[in-house]
Amino acid sequence: MTFDASQLKFDDKGLIPAIAQDDETGEVLMMAWMNLEAVEKTLETGRVTYWSRSRQSFWIKGETSGHIQELVDFRFDCDKDCLLVRIRQTGAACHTNRRSCFYTAVRNGEEVELMAPMA
Repeated sequence: MTFDASQLKFDDKGLIPAIAQDDETGEVLMMAWMNLEAVEKTLETGRVTYWSRSRQSFWIKGETSGHIQELVDFRFDCDKDCLLVRIRQTGAACHTNRRSCFYTAVRNGEEVELMAPMA
């Protein structure tokens, strides 16, 4: 069956959440938004492309930072309203220069940073 990206369930702003996961380790690195065109560009080029809500423009991960996300596998959930992009990450995934955006935990009611920025 041929994949038709328009069959995905985008929200009322035309967006769908995309979770980026390291293909080798399984670590969840970040969550960002895609619109239909970002999905299509990602599948066409193999470079993960998101939609920046603040800039209202496409954002090809690593285009300015060099922290590239190369698409390995593209999946969607059973409701077709959330994406999982399995990637090869070069450098930090987070804009704070950490490997993952999920570097803060709550332990015994306190916020704890689990990883320092990359060198």
